[in-house]
Amino acid sequence: MDRTEKREFVASLGAVFAETSMVVVTQNKGLTVAEVTDLRRRMRAAGATFKVAKNRLANLALEGTRFDGIKPLLKGPTALAWSQDPVAAAKVTVEFAKTNEKLVLIGGALGTQTLDAAGVRALAELPSLDALRAKLLGLLQAPATKVAGVLQAPAGQLARVFGAYAKRDEAEAEAA
Repeated sequence: MDRTEKREFVASLGAVFAETSMVVVTQNKGLTVAEVTDLRRRMRAAGATFKVAKNRLANLALEGTRFDGIKPLLKGPTALAWSQDPVAAAKVTVEFAKTNEKLVLIGGALGTQTLDAAGVRALAELPSLDALRAKLLGLLQAPATKVAGVLQAPAGQLARVFGAYAKRDEAEAEAA
């Protein structure tokens, strides 16, 4: 990379850090090209990004951002994963690291909060933002359906009582 490419890379990475909510730091201990391609494909499917970055350039991009606390984690062959959804990058990274020991989870940051590897794993166990929204919507809709069921119950009971009287009257009319 020449100087202009490095400046562009630092600027683009700085813009990413300004927009994202979660950054995960990993170490690449010999992943093959096919394995990295598979990881990137999984990340894209989850709405996250995975990028290998030189530590010096990543440190420059982190300067003055809310993720400044992950600078000490950038040692050795590191790669960064980030996403808008706070859980997506952590979830995909943890799942991939479980099946491939060459990817080592170092830590990360959720906003200004720096996390160690255990913190990122705990975050990965949380449901995604879409799943939480679906649960909340379900909770909001549940009382309405219960109210409708309670209101319909007396009407249904009345209909069954009237139906029973009608059958009894018909049976009496036939018998007479």
